[in-house]
Amino acid sequence: MPLPLGESFREALSSAERPLAGMWVCSGSPLVAEICAGAGLDWLLVDAEHSPNGLESILAQLQAVRGYPVQVLVRPPVNDAVLIKQYLDLGVQNLLVPMVHSVTDAEAAVAATRYPPAGVRGVGSALARAARWNRVPDYLTTAASTISVTVQIESTEAVVAVEDILAVDGVDAIFVGPSDLAASMGLLGQQEHDDVQTAVVHCLAAANRAGKPAGVNAFSPATANGYLDAGARFILVGADVALLARGSEALAAAFVPASGDDLPGTGASDGGISDSSTTPSY
Repeated sequence: MPLPLGESFREALSSAERPLAGMWVCSGSPLVAEICAGAGLDWLLVDAEHSPNGLESILAQLQAVRGYPVQVLVRPPVNDAVLIKQYLDLGVQNLLVPMVHSVTDAEAAVAATRYPPAGVRGVGSALARAARWNRVPDYLTTAASTISVTVQIESTEAVVAVEDILAVDGVDAIFVGPSDLAASMGLLGQQEHDDVQTAVVHCLAAANRAGKPAGVNAFSPATANGYLDAGARFILVGADVALLARGSEALAAAFVPASGDDLPGTGASDGGISDSSTTPSY
């Protein structure tokens, strides 16, 4: 039975009437990915650069979120043609390629997603989920149109070369990573620094001039809104693991007493729990 593939992130950005908001999925858990997929956000980034994700867990997460109206990007740990080939064969349609510092890096990322003679992607569609085991009509000739390539700008070298990187045929969008960018500027851990934000805005403006979408990572709402005002077309505003970490810390702060304090709800002043209306409903 012939099967169609869903729209790519490139197509979603092209048709969007507003910036697209997303979050990181870093846990490696298909269950967590599915929870995030149903949250109402526009896109998810499944990360394998700084997260415990391998081929099997990425595949399971793609399957878990398949039925939800959300775009999924996957970030490999490195700009490597062999690894990108494996991701594409798994059925990854949207790549966010890290550490693209130059035109050469960008061209290599694009070539890894194209079959010869346009690129270097190995041919294995009959064996791969990407083509639904040859149930997608004409996959070999149409594969490039189903894949989007976003490259990550996260160094001073890349900022200097951003116009040339944007001009590479097959680069559909850029994504600015303020954390690594700050580090490359000698400002480790200072992604909110004025100089870093100026560099980010420079890249956003370059992308708008080139007619290509640009995105950025910004967990601070004020910073995120500032980048949206500066022309960001897509943005990451949170992460599954960060939400769990901060949420569990808040529970501990509320219910685990500091040394010498009374236990919550057992202090002499209130005589214990007396008002059931304060119990939250989950």
